[in-house]
Amino acid sequence: MQQRSGIVIALVVLVVLGGCLSAGIDANDANGGGVGTATDWTVEVVEVVDGDTLKVEFPDGRVENVRLLGVDTPEVHTGVSPDEFEGIPETEDGRQWLRDWGQKASEWMIQRVADAEVRIATDPEADRRGSYGRLLVYVYVDGENVNAELLEQGYARMYDSAFAERDRFASLEASARSQNAGLWGYTDGAGGEGAVGNADGGAVGDSGLAVASVHADADGPDGDNLNDEYVVLENRGNSTLDLSGYVVRDDANHAYTVPDGIELRPGERLTVFTGSGDATDDSLYWGASSPIWNNDGDVVYVETANGTTVVEYEY
Repeated sequence: MQQRSGIVIALVVLVVLGGCLSAGIDANDANGGGVGTATDWTVEVVEVVDGDTLKVEFPDGRVENVRLLGVDTPEVHTGVSPDEFEGIPETEDGRQWLRDWGQKASEWMIQRVADAEVRIATDPEADRRGSYGRLLVYVYVDGENVNAELLEQGYARMYDSAFAERDRFASLEASARSQNAGLWGYTDGAGGEGAVGNADGGAVGDSGLAVASVHADADGPDGDNLNDEYVVLENRGNSTLDLSGYVVRDDANHAYTVPDGIELRPGERLTVFTGSGDATDDSLYWGASSPIWNNDGDVVYVETANGTTVVEYEY
C-alpha cells in the first residue's frame, strides 16, 4: 500500500514538473533563445539598432533584438527600396531621400527610447517572431504606442502583415501621406535638399575612399538638430580600408578623429554625424556642440593620421 502511494506521488510530481517546464517554453522561441510564453514585459533599451529595431534586456538578463510590429522605417544598414514606399521614385534622388529619412527615424527613436525602460508586448493575432527570428512587439512609453507614433509622424510605412492594430495603423499611414508628413513629403529633387553629392558623385581619392555626400542643412535650426548634419564616406575601391586615426575636418579646421579599429569594406558606407550618439559599425558621432558644415558651402578634408590628404571635397 505504501509502495503504491509512493508511485502515485511520484507521478503527480512529474506531471506538475512537466506543466511547469512546458509553461516556460514557447515552441516559437525554441530556436531563438526563448522568452517563454509571456506576452508582455518591462525591458531596458540597450541599443537603438535603427528606426524599427531595438536591442533590449529582459528582466532575467537576456538581451536580444526585437522588431517593432506593423511598421517599417527606411533602411540605414542596407540598401533602401523605394518601391516599398508608394510615391518615392526608384531613382538615386528617391533613394537618397529614403536614406535621409531612415537616419531621421533612427535619431527620433534614440531620442524617444534610448537607455529607457519601456513596455513591450506581442500581439496574439500576429506572428510571434519574424523571418529573422526577432520578437515582434509593440513598444510603449508612458502608455503611448511608439509604433503608432512612427506612422503618425511619417517616419514609417505600415508593414503589410496580420496584426490586431492593422486597421488603425493603415489609417495613421493614410493620414500622414495626405498631409505629406515626414518621408511622404517627397517632391522631385527633394533628396538633394541640404545634401551635396550622391552615390555616383562626390569626390574619390586614390585609395577608393569617397566623400559620397554632405548633408549640411539640418531640418529646423541647425544647432537644435546636430545629427541631421552629417558626412557620408564610402569605400569605392576593391580593398578594405583601415580608417583608424583618420581625420575629417572642414575648411575652418574643425576636426574629428576616427576611433581605432574602424574599417570600411568595399561598397560600405560610414556616416559621421555632427552631434552625439553611440557609435555603430556604420555610424560615428563627432560630439560637437554646434554645427560644423556651412550651409552655403565648405570643404570636407579626409586625412590620414600623419596628415596626408586622402580625399578633398568642396561643395
